[in-house]
Amino acid sequence: MHETIFSPNAPAPIGPYSHAVKVNGPFIYTSGQVALNVEGAMVGTDAAAQTEQVIANLKEILETADSSLRHVFKTTVFLRDMNDFPAMNAVYEKYFHESKPARSTVQAARLPKDALVEIEVVATIS
Repeated sequence: MHETIFSPNAPAPIGPYSHAVKVNGPFIYTSGQVALNVEGAMVGTDAAAQTEQVIANLKEILETADSSLRHVFKTTVFLRDMNDFPAMNAVYEKYFHESKPARSTVQAARLPKDALVEIEVVATIS
């Protein structure tokens, strides 16, 4: 069994997908989020600013799904340029300094809307 999740406080998906899906009750899988605000405009011109917006979007989606950033246990980070890793990581650490989820970080040739950062997470319900 699965349930699709759409948050009114996060930017609308830019394709045929859900913000997240709850699977078998306790697990939430988010779609990758880029630095769009709720109006659909790209926020930030550097990796740090974009990471802040991406995490804000993820927070809204997780809260809509009855979870939170504290319940994230796996993240995947996509960077347009691996040289942005330190800037992304400094922001990421502010939000995941206690829980320290497992993480993969990869460089992608191009991200949606020419974003610098995209992050997806797997979490449990609060």
